[in-house]
Amino acid sequence: MTKNMLNKVKKVTEIKEKFQDATAIILSNYQGINVEQDTELRKRMRDLGLEYKVYKNRLIKIVAKELGYDFLIEHLEGATSIAFSYKDIVSPAKILNEFSERLNSFHLKAGIIEGEYYDKDKLQKLANIPTKEVLISKLLSSIKSPIADFAYLISAIKDKKESEN
Repeated sequence: MTKNMLNKVKKVTEIKEKFQDATAIILSNYQGINVEQDTELRKRMRDLGLEYKVYKNRLIKIVAKELGYDFLIEHLEGATSIAFSYKDIVSPAKILNEFSERLNSFHLKAGIIEGEYYDKDKLQKLANIPTKEVLISKLLSSIKSPIADFAYLISAIKDKKESEN
């Protein structure tokens, strides 16, 4: 085998391992992103323990076929980047969606979340889910409100009784 062929086999093996280990795999079109924006994107991904890679579409197609992800093949046209997450399924979608909203030519293509196919629309819905902290805050707020109303009611009854006496 030639050195070039060995490098391709090595890359395919690397991609396959990442696909098998990841809980979230998101394809995006990174065309039109400049170096500064790319650096920012990669830093944000790295800070959250995510991976952001660019591979040749041909190599990704080989892996997709081997793993039974044939539905991804139609999305492997043009400039394709992949975000891999091994724990958090929402963060890569949030970051990539944010970049797609800021940059006209950058956009989400498709993804695999916990083994399930996600098209662009589904990924955008996933990206718009509030963070865990926001959801907890809303839950606590919804629990607190009726209790506060009840305390106010009891206080008003007490005040009324006192004013009657």
